[in-house]
Amino acid sequence: MSKQVLELARPARLVDLSRFNLSTRYKTTLLNEAWQNAVKRQFALPEHTRVVKTSLSVCPVCNRRIPMAVYEENGAIWLKKVCPEHGAFEDLYWGDAEMYYYFLQWDTPEYIAKGLANPYTDLQFYTEMGSCPMGCGLCPVHKSDTVLAIIDVTNRCNMACPVCFANAGAAGYVYEPTLEQIEYMLRTLRAQRPWPPNALQLSGGEPTLRDDLPEIVRMAKKLGFTHIEVNTNGIRLANEPEFYKALLDAGISTLYLQFDTIDPGNEGVVRHRLYNPKAYAAVRRKLIEVARQLGHRSIVPVVTLARGYNDKDLGKILDFAIQNRDVIRWINIQPVSFAGRARLYSKEELRKFRITIPDTIIEVERQTGGLISRWDWRPTNWPVAVAKMVEALTDSPKPLFSMNPVCGAATFIYYDDDEKKIYPITKLVDVDAFERIAWDVYRTAKRGRTVWKAVAATKAMRLLRTVKHRKIKGLIQDFLVKKDYGSLGQFFLNIVGLGIMHFMDVMNFDVERIQRCDIHYATPDGRVVPFCTYNNFHRERIEQSFRIDPKMWTKITGVSLTGWKRTATAGHLL
Repeated sequence: MSKQVLELARPARLVDLSRFNLSTRYKTTLLNEAWQNAVKRQFALPEHTRVVKTSLSVCPVCNRRIPMAVYEENGAIWLKKVCPEHGAFEDLYWGDAEMYYYFLQWDTPEYIAKGLANPYTDLQFYTEMGSCPMGCGLCPVHKSDTVLAIIDVTNRCNMACPVCFANAGAAGYVYEPTLEQIEYMLRTLRAQRPWPPNALQLSGGEPTLRDDLPEIVRMAKKLGFTHIEVNTNGIRLANEPEFYKALLDAGISTLYLQFDTIDPGNEGVVRHRLYNPKAYAAVRRKLIEVARQLGHRSIVPVVTLARGYNDKDLGKILDFAIQNRDVIRWINIQPVSFAGRARLYSKEELRKFRITIPDTIIEVERQTGGLISRWDWRPTNWPVAVAKMVEALTDSPKPLFSMNPVCGAATFIYYDDDEKKIYPITKLVDVDAFERIAWDVYRTAKRGRTVWKAVAATKAMRLLRTVKHRKIKGLIQDFLVKKDYGSLGQFFLNIVGLGIMHFMDVMNFDVERIQRCDIHYATPDGRVVPFCTYNNFHRERIEQSFRIDPKMWTKITGVSLTGWKRTATAGHLL
Protein backbone atom coordinates (compact mmCIF):
# COMPACT_ATOMS: atom_id res chain seq x y z
CA MET A 1 0.00 0.00 0.00
CA SER A 2 1.46 3.39 -0.99
CA LYS A 3 1.78 6.38 1.32
CA GLN A 4 -0.93 8.17 -0.67
CA VAL A 5 -3.37 5.30 -0.22
CA LEU A 6 -2.59 5.17 3.50
CA GLU A 7 -3.36 8.86 3.89
CA LEU A 8 -6.64 8.52 2.01
CA ALA A 9 -7.75 5.58 4.17
CA ARG A 10 -10.27 6.28 6.89
CA PRO A 11 -8.33 7.64 9.89
CA ALA A 12 -8.55 6.04 13.31
CA ARG A 13 -10.18 8.02 16.13
CA LEU A 14 -7.87 10.22 18.13
CA VAL A 15 -7.06 9.16 21.69
CA ASP A 16 -9.35 10.52 24.43
CA LEU A 17 -7.11 12.96 26.31
CA SER A 18 -9.44 13.29 29.31
CA ARG A 19 -8.05 10.02 30.66
CA PHE A 20 -4.60 11.51 31.26
CA ASN A 21 -3.27 14.09 33.69
CA LEU A 22 -1.25 16.09 31.21
CA SER A 23 0.73 19.19 32.11
CA THR A 24 -0.47 22.69 31.30
CA ARG A 25 2.10 22.87 28.52
CA TYR A 26 0.47 20.05 26.58
CA LYS A 27 -3.09 21.06 27.35
CA THR A 28 -2.35 24.53 26.00
CA THR A 29 -1.31 23.17 22.60
CA LEU A 30 -3.46 20.06 22.29
CA LEU A 31 -6.68 21.99 22.91
CA ASN A 32 -5.75 25.15 21.01
CA GLU A 33 -7.50 24.91 17.65
CA ALA A 34 -5.81 27.98 16.17
CA TRP A 35 -2.35 26.66 17.08
CA GLN A 36 -3.22 23.19 15.76
CA ASN A 37 -4.33 24.59 12.40
CA ALA A 38 -1.27 26.83 12.09
CA VAL A 39 1.17 23.94 12.64
CA LYS A 40 -0.76 21.66 10.30
CA ARG A 41 -0.50 24.28 7.57
CA GLN A 42 3.21 24.83 8.24
CA PHE A 43 4.05 21.12 7.96
CA ALA A 44 1.31 20.14 5.47
CA LEU A 45 -0.26 17.65 7.89
CA PRO A 46 -3.67 16.04 7.20
CA GLU A 47 -6.66 17.62 8.90
CA HIS A 48 -7.51 14.46 10.86
CA THR A 49 -4.16 14.52 12.73
CA ARG A 50 -3.47 16.05 16.16
CA VAL A 51 -0.25 17.98 16.77
CA VAL A 52 1.35 17.16 20.13
CA LYS A 53 4.30 19.52 20.06
CA THR A 54 6.86 21.26 17.89
CA SER A 55 10.58 20.88 18.41
CA LEU A 56 13.87 20.98 16.54
CA SER A 57 15.51 18.08 14.73
CA VAL A 58 18.24 17.67 12.11
CA CYS A 59 18.19 16.99 8.41
CA PRO A 60 19.31 13.36 7.95
CA VAL A 61 21.32 14.39 4.89
CA CYS A 62 23.13 17.60 5.86
CA ASN A 63 22.67 17.68 9.69
CA ARG A 64 21.21 21.20 9.53
CA ARG A 65 18.90 22.09 12.44
CA ILE A 66 15.34 22.14 11.16
CA PRO A 67 11.87 22.54 12.70
CA MET A 68 9.87 19.42 13.52
CA ALA A 69 6.25 18.63 14.36
CA VAL A 70 5.27 15.62 16.47
CA TYR A 71 1.70 14.50 15.81
CA GLU A 72 -0.85 11.73 16.33
CA GLU A 73 -2.27 9.81 13.40
CA ASN A 74 -3.93 6.39 13.14
CA GLY A 75 -3.10 5.29 16.68
CA ALA A 76 0.60 6.15 16.53
CA ILE A 77 2.84 9.20 17.05
CA TRP A 78 4.77 10.49 14.05
CA LEU A 79 7.24 13.25 13.32
CA LYS A 80 7.64 15.40 10.25
CA LYS A 81 10.47 17.80 9.53
CA VAL A 82 11.37 19.90 6.52
CA CYS A 83 14.83 20.84 5.28
CA PRO A 84 14.85 23.81 2.86
CA GLU A 85 17.45 21.99 0.74
CA HIS A 86 16.57 18.29 1.01
CA GLY A 87 12.81 18.38 1.54
CA ALA A 88 10.45 16.70 4.00
CA PHE A 89 11.15 13.64 6.15
CA GLU A 90 8.71 11.59 8.22
CA ASP A 91 9.36 8.89 10.81
CA LEU A 92 7.58 6.89 13.48
CA TYR A 93 8.16 8.64 16.82
CA TRP A 94 6.21 6.29 19.16
CA GLY A 95 4.30 3.23 18.00
CA ASP A 96 1.27 3.63 20.29
CA ALA A 97 -0.46 6.99 20.83
CA GLU A 98 -2.33 5.91 23.95
CA MET A 99 0.88 4.90 25.74
CA TYR A 100 2.55 8.10 24.54
CA TYR A 101 0.02 10.30 26.34
CA TYR A 102 0.27 8.01 29.37
CA PHE A 103 4.04 8.60 29.57
CA LEU A 104 3.64 12.35 28.96
CA GLN A 105 2.10 12.54 32.44
CA TRP A 106 5.70 12.44 33.71
CA ASP A 107 6.79 15.30 31.44
CA THR A 108 6.32 18.09 33.99
CA PRO A 109 8.70 20.70 35.43
CA GLU A 110 9.43 18.81 38.69
CA TYR A 111 11.01 15.99 36.64
CA ILE A 112 13.49 18.31 34.93
CA ALA A 113 16.89 18.86 36.53
CA LYS A 114 18.90 22.09 36.51
CA GLY A 115 22.06 20.86 34.80
CA LEU A 116 25.61 21.25 36.04
CA ALA A 117 26.71 23.95 38.43
CA ASN A 118 30.05 23.92 36.57
CA PRO A 119 29.37 23.22 32.85
CA TYR A 120 32.40 22.39 30.70
CA THR A 121 31.65 24.98 27.99
CA ASP A 122 30.06 28.41 27.91
CA LEU A 123 27.25 29.98 25.89
CA GLN A 124 29.72 31.60 23.50
CA PHE A 125 31.12 28.19 22.53
CA TYR A 126 27.58 26.79 22.31
CA THR A 127 26.53 29.55 19.89
CA GLU A 128 29.71 29.51 17.79
CA MET A 129 29.46 25.74 17.27
CA GLY A 130 25.88 26.00 16.01
CA SER A 131 23.90 25.35 19.20
CA CYS A 132 22.42 21.94 20.09
CA PRO A 133 23.35 19.24 19.05
CA MET A 134 26.68 20.52 17.74
CA GLY A 135 27.76 22.74 20.65
CA CYS A 136 28.20 19.97 23.23
CA GLY A 137 30.44 20.26 26.21
CA LEU A 138 28.29 19.74 28.50
CA CYS A 139 26.97 23.23 27.92
CA PRO A 140 24.96 25.61 30.16
CA VAL A 141 21.79 24.78 28.17
CA HIS A 142 21.90 21.09 29.09
CA LYS A 143 19.36 20.26 31.80
CA SER A 144 20.74 17.03 33.32
CA ASP A 145 23.87 15.91 35.09
CA THR A 146 25.63 12.63 34.36
CA VAL A 147 23.87 9.61 35.85
CA LEU A 148 25.78 7.02 33.80
CA ALA A 149 29.15 7.94 32.34
CA ILE A 150 30.64 6.04 29.39
CA ILE A 151 34.25 5.82 28.28
CA ASP A 152 35.14 3.99 25.08
CA VAL A 153 38.45 2.33 25.95
CA THR A 154 38.95 0.96 22.42
CA ASN A 155 37.23 0.63 19.08
CA ARG A 156 38.89 -2.73 18.39
CA CYS A 157 36.54 -5.71 18.42
CA ASN A 158 36.44 -9.47 17.84
CA MET A 159 33.03 -9.27 16.17
CA ALA A 160 31.64 -7.42 13.15
CA CYS A 161 28.09 -6.38 14.00
CA PRO A 162 26.09 -4.32 11.50
CA VAL A 163 24.36 -2.44 14.33
CA CYS A 164 27.54 -1.30 16.13
CA PHE A 165 28.35 2.33 16.90
CA ALA A 166 32.13 1.73 16.72
CA ASN A 167 34.41 -0.79 15.02
CA ALA A 168 38.06 -0.46 14.11
CA GLY A 169 37.76 -2.78 11.14
CA ALA A 170 35.02 -0.68 9.56
CA ALA A 171 36.46 2.67 10.65
CA GLY A 172 39.91 2.00 9.18
CA TYR A 173 41.75 3.28 12.26
CA VAL A 174 42.37 2.37 15.89
CA TYR A 175 40.98 4.53 18.67
CA GLU A 176 42.37 3.42 22.00
CA PRO A 177 43.01 6.07 24.67
CA THR A 178 46.10 5.70 26.83
CA LEU A 179 45.85 5.11 30.56
CA GLU A 180 46.79 8.75 31.10
CA GLN A 181 43.98 9.92 28.81
CA ILE A 182 41.50 7.62 30.55
CA GLU A 183 42.52 8.95 33.97
CA TYR A 184 41.98 12.50 32.66
CA MET A 185 38.49 11.57 31.45
CA LEU A 186 37.65 9.96 34.79
CA ARG A 187 38.81 13.03 36.70
CA THR A 188 36.84 15.27 34.33
CA LEU A 189 33.68 13.33 35.16
CA ARG A 190 34.27 13.30 38.91
CA ALA A 191 34.70 17.09 38.86
CA GLN A 192 30.99 17.61 38.09
CA ARG A 193 28.92 19.57 40.59
CA PRO A 194 26.65 19.30 42.48
CA TRP A 195 26.73 15.55 41.85
CA PRO A 196 29.96 13.79 40.80
CA PRO A 197 28.80 10.70 38.88
CA ASN A 198 29.60 7.38 40.54
CA ALA A 199 28.33 5.00 37.81
CA LEU A 200 30.67 4.22 34.91
CA GLN A 201 30.46 2.00 31.85
CA LEU A 202 33.64 0.94 30.06
CA SER A 203 32.67 0.38 26.46
CA GLY A 204 34.04 0.09 22.94
CA GLY A 205 34.56 -1.77 20.62
CA GLU A 206 35.16 -4.75 22.85
CA PRO A 207 36.79 -3.53 26.11
CA THR A 208 38.06 -6.98 27.09
CA LEU A 209 40.57 -6.85 24.20
CA ARG A 210 42.59 -4.53 26.44
CA ASP A 211 44.81 -6.59 28.74
CA ASP A 212 45.07 -3.57 31.05
CA LEU A 213 41.29 -3.39 31.59
CA PRO A 214 41.62 -4.49 35.26
CA GLU A 215 44.03 -1.60 35.79
CA ILE A 216 41.46 0.82 34.31
CA VAL A 217 38.81 -0.57 36.68
CA ARG A 218 41.10 -0.10 39.71
CA MET A 219 41.82 3.46 38.59
CA ALA A 220 38.11 4.25 38.37
CA LYS A 221 37.46 2.75 41.81
CA LYS A 222 40.25 4.80 43.31
CA LEU A 223 38.79 7.99 41.84
CA GLY A 224 35.37 7.38 43.42
CA PHE A 225 33.29 5.38 40.94
CA THR A 226 31.34 2.86 43.01
CA HIS A 227 29.45 1.16 40.16
CA ILE A 228 31.61 0.05 37.22
CA GLU A 229 30.21 -2.03 34.39
CA VAL A 230 31.93 -3.49 31.36
CA ASN A 231 30.04 -3.53 28.06
CA THR A 232 31.05 -6.83 26.46
CA ASN A 233 30.14 -9.57 24.01
CA GLY A 234 31.43 -12.04 26.64
CA ILE A 235 33.65 -14.08 24.31
CA ARG A 236 36.95 -13.57 26.12
CA LEU A 237 35.36 -13.75 29.57
CA ALA A 238 33.65 -17.06 28.76
CA ASN A 239 36.88 -18.52 27.44
CA GLU A 240 39.27 -17.00 29.98
CA PRO A 241 37.74 -17.20 33.49
CA GLU A 242 41.02 -15.97 34.95
CA PHE A 243 40.62 -12.64 33.13
CA TYR A 244 37.00 -12.43 34.33
CA LYS A 245 38.23 -13.00 37.89
CA ALA A 246 40.88 -10.31 37.46
CA LEU A 247 38.15 -7.82 36.58
CA LEU A 248 36.11 -8.87 39.62
CA ASP A 249 39.15 -8.53 41.87
CA ALA A 250 39.75 -5.06 40.41
CA GLY A 251 36.21 -4.03 41.35
CA ILE A 252 33.77 -4.35 38.45
CA SER A 253 30.12 -4.38 39.49
CA THR A 254 28.27 -5.56 36.39
CA LEU A 255 28.73 -7.16 33.00
CA TYR A 256 26.64 -5.38 30.38
CA LEU A 257 26.35 -8.43 28.14
CA GLN A 258 25.36 -8.28 24.47
CA PHE A 259 22.45 -10.70 24.28
CA ASP A 260 20.34 -10.43 21.16
CA THR A 261 18.86 -13.92 21.46
CA ILE A 262 19.14 -17.17 23.41
CA ASP A 263 17.43 -19.20 20.69
CA PRO A 264 20.06 -21.26 18.81
CA GLY A 265 17.61 -21.63 15.93
CA ASN A 266 17.21 -17.92 15.26
CA GLU A 267 18.99 -17.51 11.94
CA GLY A 268 17.89 -13.88 11.79
CA VAL A 269 20.02 -12.62 14.69
CA VAL A 270 21.78 -9.46 13.54
CA ARG A 271 25.08 -10.11 15.35
CA HIS A 272 27.71 -12.04 13.45
CA ARG A 273 31.35 -12.98 13.28
CA LEU A 274 31.09 -15.81 10.80
CA TYR A 275 29.59 -18.21 13.33
CA ASN A 276 26.17 -19.80 13.60
CA PRO A 277 23.39 -19.08 16.12
CA LYS A 278 24.18 -22.24 18.08
CA ALA A 279 27.64 -20.91 18.93
CA TYR A 280 26.16 -17.49 19.70
CA ALA A 281 23.80 -19.01 22.28
CA ALA A 282 26.43 -21.41 23.64
CA VAL A 283 28.96 -18.71 24.56
CA ARG A 284 26.34 -16.83 26.55
CA ARG A 285 25.32 -19.95 28.47
CA LYS A 286 28.97 -20.67 29.17
CA LEU A 287 29.52 -17.14 30.48
CA ILE A 288 26.54 -17.47 32.84
CA GLU A 289 28.09 -20.65 34.26
CA VAL A 290 31.50 -18.98 34.64
CA ALA A 291 29.84 -16.08 36.49
CA ARG A 292 28.10 -18.52 38.82
CA GLN A 293 31.36 -20.34 39.54
CA LEU A 294 33.12 -17.05 40.30
CA GLY A 295 30.28 -15.86 42.53
CA HIS A 296 29.41 -12.88 40.33
CA ARG A 297 25.74 -11.97 40.69
CA SER A 298 25.27 -9.01 38.36
CA ILE A 299 24.91 -9.65 34.64
CA VAL A 300 22.70 -7.46 32.45
CA PRO A 301 21.73 -9.02 29.10
CA VAL A 302 21.49 -6.24 26.51
CA VAL A 303 19.13 -6.88 23.60
CA THR A 304 19.53 -4.81 20.44
CA LEU A 305 15.99 -5.26 19.15
CA ALA A 306 15.10 -5.29 15.45
CA ARG A 307 11.61 -5.89 14.12
CA GLY A 308 11.35 -9.19 12.28
CA TYR A 309 14.68 -10.47 13.62
CA ASN A 310 14.64 -11.02 17.37
CA ASP A 311 11.46 -9.30 18.59
CA LYS A 312 9.88 -12.76 18.77
CA ASP A 313 12.58 -13.84 21.28
CA LEU A 314 11.67 -11.45 24.12
CA GLY A 315 9.65 -14.02 26.04
CA LYS A 316 12.43 -16.61 25.74
CA ILE A 317 15.02 -14.10 26.97
CA LEU A 318 12.84 -13.18 29.95
CA ASP A 319 12.36 -16.87 30.79
CA PHE A 320 16.12 -17.39 30.60
CA ALA A 321 16.71 -14.46 32.93
CA ILE A 322 14.18 -15.77 35.46
CA GLN A 323 15.79 -19.22 35.34
CA ASN A 324 19.18 -17.60 36.00
CA ARG A 325 18.00 -14.88 38.39
CA ASP A 326 20.82 -15.71 40.83
CA VAL A 327 23.18 -14.21 38.23
CA ILE A 328 21.05 -11.96 36.01
CA ARG A 329 19.88 -8.75 37.66
CA TRP A 330 18.37 -6.81 34.77
CA ILE A 331 17.48 -7.05 31.08
CA ASN A 332 18.06 -3.95 28.97
CA ILE A 333 16.32 -3.77 25.58
CA GLN A 334 17.57 -1.26 23.01
CA PRO A 335 15.40 -0.85 19.88
CA VAL A 336 17.82 -0.52 16.99
CA SER A 337 18.73 2.95 15.75
CA PHE A 338 19.03 3.63 12.05
CA ALA A 339 22.45 5.23 11.98
CA GLY A 340 24.09 6.96 9.04
CA ARG A 341 22.47 8.57 6.01
CA ALA A 342 18.74 7.94 5.77
CA ARG A 343 16.27 7.99 2.90
CA LEU A 344 12.62 8.92 2.92
CA TYR A 345 10.67 5.78 3.81
CA SER A 346 6.93 5.58 3.32
CA LYS A 347 4.85 5.32 6.49
CA GLU A 348 4.15 1.70 5.61
CA GLU A 349 7.89 0.93 5.38
CA LEU A 350 8.64 2.77 8.62
CA ARG A 351 5.91 0.86 10.43
CA LYS A 352 7.49 -2.35 9.13
CA PHE A 353 11.11 -1.64 10.10
CA ARG A 354 11.05 0.77 13.03
CA ILE A 355 10.34 -0.72 16.45
CA THR A 356 9.71 1.70 19.31
CA ILE A 357 9.34 1.52 23.08
CA PRO A 358 5.55 0.90 23.14
CA ASP A 359 5.88 -1.67 20.34
CA THR A 360 8.35 -3.53 22.56
CA ILE A 361 6.16 -3.23 25.64
CA ILE A 362 3.13 -4.57 23.77
CA GLU A 363 5.21 -7.46 22.43
CA VAL A 364 6.30 -8.35 25.98
CA GLU A 365 2.65 -8.26 27.03
CA ARG A 366 1.75 -10.64 24.21
CA GLN A 367 4.63 -13.07 24.81
CA THR A 368 3.97 -13.28 28.56
CA GLY A 369 0.27 -13.91 28.07
CA GLY A 370 -0.58 -10.61 29.75
CA LEU A 371 1.34 -11.37 32.97
CA ILE A 372 3.36 -8.22 32.23
CA SER A 373 0.89 -5.75 30.78
CA ARG A 374 1.61 -2.45 29.06
CA TRP A 375 0.37 -0.60 32.16
CA ASP A 376 2.97 -2.28 34.41
CA TRP A 377 5.68 -0.03 32.96
CA ARG A 378 6.75 3.47 33.97
CA PRO A 379 9.09 5.95 32.25
CA THR A 380 12.73 5.87 33.33
CA ASN A 381 12.44 9.32 34.92
CA TRP A 382 9.93 7.90 37.45
CA PRO A 383 12.64 7.61 40.20
CA VAL A 384 13.11 11.40 40.29
CA ALA A 385 10.55 11.64 43.12
CA VAL A 386 12.42 9.05 45.22
CA ALA A 387 15.81 10.67 44.58
CA LYS A 388 14.50 14.13 45.51
CA MET A 389 12.90 12.70 48.65
CA VAL A 390 16.18 11.13 49.79
CA GLU A 391 18.08 14.27 48.82
CA ALA A 392 15.78 16.45 50.94
CA LEU A 393 15.90 14.11 53.94
CA THR A 394 19.71 13.77 53.89
CA ASP A 395 20.72 17.26 52.68
CA SER A 396 22.95 15.50 50.17
CA PRO A 397 22.66 15.76 46.36
CA LYS A 398 21.63 12.60 44.55
CA PRO A 399 21.66 11.61 40.86
CA LEU A 400 18.41 12.50 39.14
CA PHE A 401 17.14 10.26 36.33
CA SER A 402 15.69 13.36 34.71
CA MET A 403 15.68 12.27 31.07
CA ASN A 404 12.65 12.83 28.87
CA PRO A 405 9.96 10.25 29.73
CA VAL A 406 9.73 8.98 26.15
CA CYS A 407 13.43 8.02 26.16
CA GLY A 408 12.92 4.84 28.16
CA ALA A 409 10.66 2.58 30.20
CA ALA A 410 11.18 0.09 33.02
CA THR A 411 9.52 -2.34 35.39
CA PHE A 412 10.58 -5.04 37.86
CA ILE A 413 9.63 -8.71 37.73
CA TYR A 414 9.34 -10.79 40.92
CA TYR A 415 9.42 -14.59 40.78
CA ASP A 416 7.43 -16.29 43.54
CA ASP A 417 9.18 -19.55 44.42
CA ASP A 418 6.07 -20.99 46.03
CA GLU A 419 3.67 -20.20 43.21
CA LYS A 420 6.24 -20.65 40.40
CA LYS A 421 4.86 -17.47 38.85
CA ILE A 422 6.11 -14.03 37.86
CA TYR A 423 4.60 -10.79 39.11
CA PRO A 424 5.34 -7.28 37.81
CA ILE A 425 6.19 -4.78 40.55
CA THR A 426 2.83 -3.02 40.06
CA LYS A 427 1.04 -6.13 41.32
CA LEU A 428 3.14 -6.09 44.49
CA VAL A 429 3.36 -2.38 45.23
CA ASP A 430 1.05 0.53 44.47
CA VAL A 431 3.87 2.37 42.70
CA ASP A 432 1.75 5.43 41.94
CA ALA A 433 0.81 5.85 45.61
CA PHE A 434 4.48 5.31 46.47
CA GLU A 435 5.43 8.12 44.11
CA ARG A 436 2.79 10.49 45.50
CA ILE A 437 4.02 9.88 49.07
CA ALA A 438 7.63 10.43 47.96
CA TRP A 439 6.69 13.81 46.48
CA ASP A 440 4.81 14.73 49.68
CA VAL A 441 7.83 13.78 51.82
CA TYR A 442 10.11 15.82 49.57
CA ARG A 443 7.93 18.93 49.68
CA THR A 444 7.55 18.67 53.44
CA ALA A 445 11.30 18.28 54.01
CA LYS A 446 12.06 21.21 51.68
CA ARG A 447 10.15 23.56 53.98
CA GLY A 448 13.50 23.88 55.68
CA ARG A 449 13.30 23.75 59.43
CA THR A 450 14.36 20.79 61.55
CA VAL A 451 10.79 20.17 62.66
CA TRP A 452 9.67 19.75 59.06
CA LYS A 453 12.49 17.25 58.43
CA ALA A 454 11.14 15.22 61.36
CA VAL A 455 7.60 15.43 59.99
CA ALA A 456 8.87 14.33 56.58
CA ALA A 457 10.69 11.34 58.07
CA THR A 458 7.47 10.28 59.79
CA LYS A 459 5.54 10.64 56.55
CA ALA A 460 8.10 8.43 54.82
CA MET A 461 6.93 5.47 56.93
CA ARG A 462 3.67 5.62 54.97
CA LEU A 463 5.57 4.14 52.05
CA LEU A 464 5.08 0.73 53.69
CA ARG A 465 1.33 1.05 53.16
CA THR A 466 1.83 0.91 49.40
CA VAL A 467 3.05 -2.71 49.57
CA LYS A 468 0.21 -4.99 48.44
CA HIS A 469 1.87 -8.42 48.51
CA ARG A 470 1.73 -10.06 51.97
CA LYS A 471 5.04 -11.89 51.65
CA ILE A 472 6.90 -8.76 50.59
CA LYS A 473 5.36 -6.65 53.33
CA GLY A 474 6.47 -9.27 55.85
CA LEU A 475 10.01 -9.24 54.48
CA ILE A 476 10.22 -5.46 54.68
CA GLN A 477 8.82 -5.46 58.22
CA ASP A 478 11.31 -8.14 59.27
CA PHE A 479 14.08 -5.99 57.84
CA LEU A 480 12.91 -2.83 59.60
CA VAL A 481 12.21 -4.50 62.96
CA LYS A 482 14.59 -7.45 63.15
CA LYS A 483 17.20 -6.26 60.64
CA ASP A 484 16.78 -9.63 58.88
CA TYR A 485 19.09 -8.94 55.94
CA GLY A 486 19.04 -12.60 54.86
CA SER A 487 15.32 -12.62 54.07
CA LEU A 488 15.53 -9.27 52.30
CA GLY A 489 18.50 -10.46 50.28
CA GLN A 490 16.61 -13.58 49.17
CA PHE A 491 13.73 -11.38 48.04
CA PHE A 492 16.00 -9.27 45.85
CA LEU A 493 17.57 -12.40 44.35
CA ASN A 494 14.11 -13.21 43.01
CA ILE A 495 13.76 -9.86 41.22
CA VAL A 496 14.82 -9.14 37.64
CA GLY A 497 14.59 -5.63 36.25
CA LEU A 498 13.34 -5.05 32.73
CA GLY A 499 14.16 -1.83 30.89
CA ILE A 500 13.91 -0.32 27.42
CA MET A 501 16.03 2.53 26.12
CA HIS A 502 15.48 3.79 22.56
CA PHE A 503 18.47 5.83 21.45
CA MET A 504 17.87 8.35 18.68
CA ASP A 505 19.24 8.46 15.15
CA VAL A 506 19.25 11.25 12.56
CA MET A 507 15.73 10.39 11.44
CA ASN A 508 13.96 10.65 14.82
CA PHE A 509 16.37 13.05 16.53
CA ASP A 510 14.64 15.48 18.92
CA VAL A 511 16.68 18.36 20.36
CA GLU A 512 14.25 18.69 23.27
CA ARG A 513 14.95 15.10 24.29
CA ILE A 514 18.73 15.33 24.00
CA GLN A 515 18.91 18.38 26.27
CA ARG A 516 17.66 16.19 29.12
CA CYS A 517 19.89 13.18 28.41
CA ASP A 518 21.76 11.87 31.48
CA ILE A 519 23.87 9.14 29.79
CA HIS A 520 27.09 10.84 28.72
CA TYR A 521 30.40 10.00 27.04
CA ALA A 522 33.65 11.46 28.33
CA THR A 523 36.15 12.28 25.61
CA PRO A 524 39.96 12.73 25.64
CA ASP A 525 39.62 16.44 24.82
CA GLY A 526 38.01 17.12 28.21
CA ARG A 527 34.40 17.33 27.09
CA VAL A 528 31.32 15.35 28.13
CA VAL A 529 28.76 14.62 25.40
CA PRO A 530 25.20 13.14 25.57
CA PHE A 531 24.83 9.62 24.20
CA CYS A 532 22.73 10.21 21.08
CA THR A 533 24.55 13.41 20.19
CA TYR A 534 27.92 11.67 20.44
CA ASN A 535 27.01 8.67 18.33
CA ASN A 536 25.24 10.66 15.60
CA PHE A 537 27.44 13.73 15.26
CA HIS A 538 30.63 13.71 17.34
CA ARG A 539 32.09 10.21 17.49
CA GLU A 540 33.94 10.23 14.18
CA ARG A 541 35.44 13.69 14.69
CA ILE A 542 36.68 12.88 18.21
CA GLU A 543 38.06 9.48 17.27
CA GLN A 544 39.76 10.94 14.21
CA SER A 545 41.53 13.44 16.47
CA PHE A 546 43.06 10.57 18.47
CA ARG A 547 43.35 7.91 15.74
CA ILE A 548 46.19 5.45 15.21
CA ASP A 549 46.99 3.79 11.90
CA PRO A 550 46.00 0.08 12.12
CA LYS A 551 49.26 -1.16 10.59
CA MET A 552 51.29 0.95 12.98
CA TRP A 553 49.15 -0.31 15.89
CA THR A 554 49.81 -3.95 14.97
CA LYS A 555 53.52 -3.32 14.46
CA ILE A 556 53.93 -1.59 17.83
CA THR A 557 51.76 -3.89 19.94
CA GLY A 558 52.18 -7.22 18.16
CA VAL A 559 48.42 -7.75 18.57
CA SER A 560 45.84 -7.95 15.78
CA LEU A 561 42.88 -5.58 15.73
CA THR A 562 40.59 -8.41 16.80
CA GLY A 563 42.90 -9.75 19.52
CA TRP A 564 42.67 -13.28 18.14
CA LYS A 565 46.44 -13.70 17.88
CA ARG A 566 46.50 -13.79 21.66
CA THR A 567 43.31 -15.73 22.45
CA ALA A 568 42.79 -18.14 19.56
CA THR A 569 43.60 -21.36 21.41
CA ALA A 570 42.07 -24.80 21.06
CA GLY A 571 38.81 -25.45 22.89
CA HIS A 572 37.41 -21.93 22.65
CA LEU A 573 33.75 -21.70 21.72
CA LEU A 574 34.30 -18.81 19.29
